[in-house]
This record gives sequence, C-alpha cells and structure tokens, in this order.
Amino acid sequence: MMLGTWVNVAAVLVGGSIGLLIQKGLSQRLADTLMKGLALCTIYIGISGSFSGKDPLKLILSMVVGALIGEGLDLDGRIQRLGAWVERRFSKGNSGVSIAEGFVTASLMFCVGAMTIVGSLQSGLTGDHQTLFTKSMLDFVSSMIFASSLGVGVLFAAAFVLVFQGGITLLAGLAAPFLGEVVIGEMTCVGSVLIIGLGLNMLGVTKLKVMNYVPAIFLPVLLCLIW
Repeated sequence: MMLGTWVNVAAVLVGGSIGLLIQKGLSQRLADTLMKGLALCTIYIGISGSFSGKDPLKLILSMVVGALIGEGLDLDGRIQRLGAWVERRFSKGNSGVSIAEGFVTASLMFCVGAMTIVGSLQSGLTGDHQTLFTKSMLDFVSSMIFASSLGVGVLFAAAFVLVFQGGITLLAGLAAPFLGEVVIGEMTCVGSVLIIGLGLNMLGVTKLKVMNYVPAIFLPVLLCLIW
C-alpha cells in the first residue's frame, strides 16, 4: 500500500542530494532562473488540475471554511515553527541559506496538489501506484532545483511527504465509502488551486499562507455528502 509513497520519499532524498552536490556549480542568476521556470510549471500544473472540479460553489465554500480552520489552527505558523526548529537543530549558521524556507517551500510543493491527493487515494484504495510513480519523477527534478537554490532544508521535506502522503494512503481504506469520482474531482480542484497559489509565491507575486488553506482539500468529502 505504501510503495508509491516510499518511492516518492526516495526520489526527494536522491534528487535533493544531487541538487546539493551541484549547488556550488550554479550561479545565483541561473538558480533564480530555474526556480522561476519551476514556478511557471507549478502554476501550469495547478491550472490543469483545477478543471477537475464541476461545482465552483463547492470550491468557494471549501476555500472559505478551510481558511477559517487553517487560520484558527494556525497551520502556517506551526509548520513555520517546525521549519525554524529544524533550522536551529541542524543549521551550522554559516550557509546564508534558510533551512526553514527550503523545508516549508518544498513540503508544500511536494504535498499540496492534485497528484498527491489522487495518487495517495489510488494507492490506498486500489493498490495502483502509477500516479505516485509519475509524481516521484517530477519531485525528483523539482528537489534537485530546490536544493540547488534553497539548500539542505529540501531534504527534510521528505519526512513531511512520508507523514502527509502516507497518512492519506493509509486512511483511504477507511474513507473508501465516501470517495467517489465526483468527490476526488472536487478535492483535486481545490488542491490544484492551492498549487497555483504556491507557484505565485515562488514567483514573488504573492505571499499567501498556503498551509492555512490545506484543510480545504478535504472539505469536498463533506460537501458532496450534503448536496
């Protein structure tokens, strides 16, 4: 059941390690260009997945209620504090690169999106890991680029992938009666909208607290039961 997630974790670790090895060979200008290119691809992935939903009202309600939950729980603050703890614990203080920034950015990139939700559900419900294998290839390339510019914090995002993605996979069996094609489509739509927001953050256009919107991904399950 967890094969797809373990492959994804390995892809992030290997890709991130390669990125760290080539870090000194990349100029800041090139790294910035690569990051912006990845941001544009991220936005494209988000736009493509956002058309999976069929009911804009469910999207709006999910985003509004999800934001209220996320703000109430201060999810962004919590993951930022987790990133800061990782930085204090492992940073030697001489790299000039924020471990917390790499951890938070990479964690959201790897976990908040259509392929994460759909792939994890497929793994848990049917044992089909193909979507997560495809996602692993994308994350392998992304982690190289992220690590080359954001540093070692990207490697710690592998742990977040294991917990978040693996958790969805393990819980999928319990939630199976409530997860039809329509529900998965709406969840994919919400997650894809968040991916667009993450891409805009990467470009420096916005400073959205994307983590505070993550609860919105799961609200379509409830909304589809109501109507």
